Amino acid sequence: MVKKHGKKQRAKKKAQRTGAAYSSAAAGTTHTHTPLPDLSALPLVPHGSWRVLDLDLAARLVAACRARCQPCQQTLITKVVKEDRATLAALAGAVYGALPAVGVAASDPTRQWAPVARTAMQAGKGDEAFAAVDAMDEAAAAALLNDALDHWAMGDVSVLADAVRTAAEAPQRRRPADPMDAFRKAGIKVFTLDDLDLPDGVDPYHLAPNYGVTLMKTDTPDGQAMPMLVLYPETEGAGIEDLEARTDWEHWGLHGMPDRDPRWRVRARIADRSLQGLVHVGPDGEDGIELWRAAETVSLPEHWWDLLDRVQHVLVAGPVKTPEDPGALQAAGDAGELLAVVASVSFV
Repeated sequence: MVKKHGKKQRAKKKAQRTGAAYSSAAAGTTHTHTPLPDLSALPLVPHGSWRVLDLDLAARLVAACRARCQPCQQTLITKVVKEDRATLAALAGAVYGALPAVGVAASDPTRQWAPVARTAMQAGKGDEAFAAVDAMDEAAAAALLNDALDHWAMGDVSVLADAVRTAAEAPQRRRPADPMDAFRKAGIKVFTLDDLDLPDGVDPYHLAPNYGVTLMKTDTPDGQAMPMLVLYPETEGAGIEDLEARTDWEHWGLHGMPDRDPRWRVRARIADRSLQGLVHVGPDGEDGIELWRAAETVSLPEHWWDLLDRVQHVLVAGPVKTPEDPGALQAAGDAGELLAVVASVSFV
């Protein structure tokens, strides 16, 4: 009895360790698919702070997929989904962190998670991407993993690994620096409008540089249409240095999507389907920075308003020097003189 119990325990532990079915482990008929792929680059994928990946499990799963072994795939996929979401996030992130689009056959969970994976890869931080995977139910997590494994099964593993290394070694996206910091470090007192006690009735909007906006549309990395506003200087002092000083928008080269900041609001009035302004809302809920205010009411084109109503976010980028020039946006991006943010839409 003791001998049989010990054999059962060893079989159970072997099944847990290898991912094989208990019956196979007990009968000694487990098998492996060799050679196992080299997944040593997998930890470079941003998959969540302090998360330890099971590279052996990941390699056996990828090998089983490449060998088209359905029994092993089913067992190992269940094990990863139930027990190791960090390894799942890394396997999926290696694919969707680099791909510009997920493809028409991708599941809904993959379509929703892919932009988060791209942001994680670009920023080198995977906590948000891991949290999203960790919050998925088992069906959604399995769908994401199966979509990713299709790529691992069909593609060259070494090419995927090289893509991960290239993305990990790329410099992180720059954040704009405040040009006034140099004066502050030199001991020069810097005053802003917030420091001034303005008389009643004085509108601070007209005391700071202002911008105009041009309506555009763009596509997200996963191919979804998105409304876009391009800023151009409308008063003296407006430009790249002013935006760097007054916002924390990132330098954007027209690749991927800039960060989303819900504190930046594009105000839209439902009654006449018009845009009212672009403002930054402070911690107290009051309007702080105001970059653009509509000088007159102009109803938006129906197709643009419908897109705005559906997406409820706007990609805001600028400044461009000549808004009428169709190549101005690309020129600003190529010159490193383009800042951008994804703002929320506030309907009033």
